[in-house]
Amino acid sequence: QLQLVESGGGLVQFGGSLRLSCAAIRSTLDDYAIGWFRQAPGKEREGVSCTSSSGDSTNYADSVKGRFTISKDNRRNTVYLEMNNLKPEDTAIYYCAARRTTVQPMCVTQWYDYWGQGTQVTVSS
Repeated sequence: QLQLVESGGGLVQFGGSLRLSCAAIRSTLDDYAIGWFRQAPGKEREGVSCTSSSGDSTNYADSVKGRFTISKDNRRNTVYLEMNNLKPEDTAIYYCAARRTTVQPMCVTQWYDYWGQGTQVTVSS
């Protein structure tokens, strides 16, 4: 059973930056595609970005393109989500998720098998 742990969330001002990390406990992420999702109060969980197991293929939601960058460091067994120019509408709990596959990743919740507990990101205006 793959266990994922997110970190790096916090409170930041409008226009600020944060870097989220997703690490695996007692396992490696080499063979896993990883997705970042977020869920704001009263809203459904939505895909933010996802990457293939190799890290060579990435996808982004239109709302974060040009501001967020996903990267996968298989040596460190960690996936990062660099978030720049943050806006209040980015406020949400951010989750990482994993699926053991080498195919092109999909940024939809039902595609993933393993989920972390989430980390809160709050952007003040």
